[in-house]
Amino acid sequence: MATQPEHHPLDDAEAVADDSSEMEAVVGRVKWFDATRGFGFLISDSIDGDILIHFSVLREHGRRSLPEGAIVEVVPMRLDRGLQAKKVISIDVGSAVVPPPRVARSTSKDIDRKALSDSAGEFEPVEVKWFNRVKGYGFVNRVGDPDAHDIFVHMETVRNSDVGDLQPGQHVLARIAEGKKGLTAVELHSDS
Repeated sequence: MATQPEHHPLDDAEAVADDSSEMEAVVGRVKWFDATRGFGFLISDSIDGDILIHFSVLREHGRRSLPEGAIVEVVPMRLDRGLQAKKVISIDVGSAVVPPPRVARSTSKDIDRKALSDSAGEFEPVEVKWFNRVKGYGFVNRVGDPDAHDIFVHMETVRNSDVGDLQPGQHVLARIAEGKKGLTAVELHSDS
């Protein structure tokens, strides 16, 4: 007599929970997304509660992160800890929030920035390695640099530019100077 694989009753319960926890597609707006941590949240008028969105569901759309304010259609599912996007149907970044440039204020750091800006070269293409708004800094690399030297980018430089949120892999133009601690991007400009 052949033995059958052991069947556990929770196998059926988990399968039912997975099927029944999937919901109808909803459209939401990105509340925030931390590219470094790999997740963020959507809010939708169609459903109560924030929807967790993990970078892994963005892969099939060629993305690892989302800008704040982007419109995303997802299939959510209800888990013990709340709602989570199971599948992304579409992404519209046309409505993403681009923070306006901040008004410059004079400080001793501005004098250092002015000196760095005066010594910086012309705008050149760079690719965003990573940027964390919470930490207030990140790094870019020159496009085509075989040594891929990290170039520091401060949040203030991003705020004073027209590039909005920096996303890994994004191409922008930068003026680069040699600072006290190494290469620093002192100005950024949109690549388009």
